[in-house]
Amino acid sequence: MPCKIVHFTKVTNEDAGEPGVKIRWLIKQEDGAPNFAMRYFELEPKAKSPHHSHDWEHEVFILDGECSVFCDGQTRTATNGYAVYIPPNAVHHFENTGKSTLRFLCLVPHKK
Repeated sequence: MPCKIVHFTKVTNEDAGEPGVKIRWLIKQEDGAPNFAMRYFELEPKAKSPHHSHDWEHEVFILDGECSVFCDGQTRTATNGYAVYIPPNAVHHFENTGKSTLRFLCLVPHKK
């Protein structure tokens, strides 16, 4: 499979299932990526991802904005330039606490 090079704006911006939360699947298994998916999220002010857990880890990089990150009973603040690790099975969510759109990359392994 050839290399994929695409501007993020050319990837469909989909509803992520929560009000004010959008997702773009930048790199996925169908692109030939055997192990990980790269996702681009946008959260409008006050929007948040669902409170959930699963068997896989997340690696997140905050591109723009300000958020609270809830992970296993702790809430911490992250802003642009911060990296966040969410371990497998940790109950977590992200909430935009700023006045502008929160943008971040999230890498996850493909579901087994």
